[in-house]
Amino acid sequence: MARKKEYIENEVIEKAMNLFWRNGYESTSMKMLEKEMGINKFSIYSSFGSKHGVFIESLKSYKSKVRSIFETFKNSNNGVEDIKDFFYNSVEICNVSGNQKGCLFTNTYNEFSVKEDIIVNNQMNDFMGNLKELFIEKLKTDPTKDEATILRQANYLLLAKHGLASATRVNSQEEIKDYIEMTFKNL
Repeated sequence: MARKKEYIENEVIEKAMNLFWRNGYESTSMKMLEKEMGINKFSIYSSFGSKHGVFIESLKSYKSKVRSIFETFKNSNNGVEDIKDFFYNSVEICNVSGNQKGCLFTNTYNEFSVKEDIIVNNQMNDFMGNLKELFIEKLKTDPTKDEATILRQANYLLLAKHGLASATRVNSQEEIKDYIEMTFKNL
């Protein structure tokens, strides 16, 4: 007879997500996961298969956490102003109690950029590809921009967003505001 789980998967994944967000994948040990999640290694392996399985579920949990700012961004119709608002909103999510600084996806993107992990890389490529498409969609609202300019600016904004995510880990709110304002002054 199978044992009944004595934990709620979404809750333990949220805890694991925060641990990975703080420390990264490589620096997070199974012992750390056990302690943070409040479940034993057997339960982790039984429910998620491995540390990697917990990590993939953590990435999915993070996507859910930031879904609202992406929906707001996607459904807005003020072009470049929407992108700027998205930058500010993505910083604000770090200021929510219990959240870590930076962006879990940017942190993961940096950590896994040289690793051949198809599952994680697919998660990263989907996330970054969707973000770039949203930038392109918003930039296209300006009829004076040609396709080449739009693509260059979308690439610029994607890199600026990576920089912003990294900066939120160490820079002051005033420095972050200046960074965002200068990013859009240069657009």
